[in-house]
Amino acid sequence: MVLEKVTEVISEQLGVAKDTITNNSNILEDLGADSLDIIEMLMTLEEEYGITIPDEKINQVKTVGEICALIESLKK
Repeated sequence: MVLEKVTEVISEQLGVAKDTITNNSNILEDLGADSLDIIEMLMTLEEEYGITIPDEKINQVKTVGEICALIESLKK
């Protein structure tokens, strides 16, 4: 499941407990990520899923749910 993997990556990279991460968690505001954290996280997810996330999409994702939806759309 994409949500589980995304939660795992976020938890590892940001040092946030998995059970505090939800679909609605804002990556910057709720989880304390900065722009570099987001880029590293997305690079890890690209590698994990064998996808390429277009640069213009990176600034559009704000929540965990949006990242999951983006990955789902690119996996097809």
